[in-house]
Amino acid sequence: MSAAAGAVLPSPAPTKYSSAGGQHATLTADRAAALLAGCASARRASELHAAAVRAGVDRDKAVDFRLQRAYATSGRLDLAVALLRRSPDPTAVFYTSTIHAHSSRGLHLAALALLSDMLSQGLLPTTHTLSASLPACNGRGGLAVGRALHGYAVKLALSGDSYVATALLGMYARSGDAAAARALFDEMQPDPHVVSVTAMLTCYAKMGALDDARSLFDGLPKKDFICWNAMIDGYTQHGRPNEALRLFRQMLRSGVEPDEVSVVLALSAVAQLGMTESGKWLHSFVKNSPRVGLNARVGTALIDMYYKCGSLEDAVAVFDGLKDKDIVVWNAMINGYAMHGQSRKAIEMFNQLRAQGLWPTDITFIGVLNACSHSGLVDEGRMFFKSMEQEYSIEPKIEHYGCMVDLLGRAGLIEEAFDLVQSMRIKPDAVMWVSLLAACRLHKNMALGQRIADYLVANGLANSGMYILLSNIYAAVGNWQEVGRVRLMMKASGIQKEPGCSAIEIGRQVTEFVAGDTSHPRTDEIYAKVEEVKGLVKEHGHVPQTELVLHDLDEATKEKALAVHSEKLAVAFGLISTPPGAAIKIVKNLRACADCHAVLKLVSKIAGRKIVFRDRNRFHHFVDGACSCGDYW
Repeated sequence: MSAAAGAVLPSPAPTKYSSAGGQHATLTADRAAALLAGCASARRASELHAAAVRAGVDRDKAVDFRLQRAYATSGRLDLAVALLRRSPDPTAVFYTSTIHAHSSRGLHLAALALLSDMLSQGLLPTTHTLSASLPACNGRGGLAVGRALHGYAVKLALSGDSYVATALLGMYARSGDAAAARALFDEMQPDPHVVSVTAMLTCYAKMGALDDARSLFDGLPKKDFICWNAMIDGYTQHGRPNEALRLFRQMLRSGVEPDEVSVVLALSAVAQLGMTESGKWLHSFVKNSPRVGLNARVGTALIDMYYKCGSLEDAVAVFDGLKDKDIVVWNAMINGYAMHGQSRKAIEMFNQLRAQGLWPTDITFIGVLNACSHSGLVDEGRMFFKSMEQEYSIEPKIEHYGCMVDLLGRAGLIEEAFDLVQSMRIKPDAVMWVSLLAACRLHKNMALGQRIADYLVANGLANSGMYILLSNIYAAVGNWQEVGRVRLMMKASGIQKEPGCSAIEIGRQVTEFVAGDTSHPRTDEIYAKVEEVKGLVKEHGHVPQTELVLHDLDEATKEKALAVHSEKLAVAFGLISTPPGAAIKIVKNLRACADCHAVLKLVSKIAGRKIVFRDRNRFHHFVDGACSCGDYW
């Protein structure tokens, strides 16, 4: 029930009702109802309520109903419920109005509690009651309640009503029951309501059934921006950003004007791809769009896009240009500094937001803890982690523990990291175990690495990343027999290693490479440049780190394998495809290879190029032979 259900109705205020000519007149029930019909102000509703009480017409059914609706419309749900409770003979219409007021404001449990009260009094739901109640069937147990209401609708022969059918479809769609939603949708043919089409499309898109969603989308004779957004969101959320961007451009060509949601989704797709030029084009679109303004939400998406595309300077410029910065905007900027290794700046931002009176959220602490992890700021990380509960009453989530495990593990404090995992109040996730294993490998703590790996395998918790790290741990100490055993286990489990892939954007065209790739039309030029770079870096003292090749091969073969890593192919392509002095930006799906990291540092010095490299965890800015990470990553 609503927390305001026990509200006390206001006492009559000393307000007099005057006729149009200024003469005091007796307020009739019809006149009171007419005045309340267009009332949207709580103050005005209270004044009219007082006048109705003085005139003795407040118990009239029409006046009572209009008062209740006026209070609900103006946000005084407590008074609307109080009126309902006071009514000696409430009708289904009374209940429906109050249910709708709660449901439309997201007060779902209160809405369903009112529905329960209504049914317990023997009142039958109408089409409007069901349409108002079904949107409240969300969250845990929502689907069960929704199915019960569906049964009511069928029993009362109301399920064929277009509004009820649409509400039912939306309920099933939100609950992820695509089969039930589709069955209802098919019954609506050949002319389903646009809301039903959008609900069905959103259901498919959120579940990842993108081919079904696209088939439905393409078959629509007329698409509004909500349909476009649902389809773009599906592609963005399920790792198909290229299709999302193509659809956004198609939306523009179709003549449908994108709204704020469309732009935010497109920026998210650009951020996934790391395509700076496409991001700048979208930024320009925002500046010139009459419909989309540069508010906090769009500004946050722009900051997120720019820093993920390697343009931290542009992210800072957007941040500085925003007038009204909420905590979400600050969080985005803190995460941007953290991802680019500017950890002290991220911590400074935290202090600034506190000085301005903003209260940090759990996302804020993920940002500052990541910043500490990327630079080995162990003492600062411990301080922030402790302050979450002690100063800000924020209970650490799995992500915060993960940041701390990563911070301690990278710093070589593996036993402390392991102790933290064992003391957690929540179950550790796969990311945390992978982080621990990676730390064991980095600091050559093979004993603890094997203990953890054995525990994971024995309890069926090992995934592909863990198996690969375990294999690497054995390979690093030359235990090829165990390497073979782990790889056989991976094969038996159907687990495959994710191939490393590096992408580079040249003139808004993204080109991807895998290790040893020979599919590019300019392969001969690329490999010629690879050999040239190989010779130049050797002249500057580089010794290939063949110990990183975790296969039982001779040194010459290992050196050849290192030379054709996807990062090196991408940088070679960048060198032959861009003018001298131009910056090169590369994105890789896995962690940076240590040998490639060393080579890219030297290339930045030899070629006089800034190289911005984004791996799975962070950015590396290579300038004049040095990296922004300080060789700590």
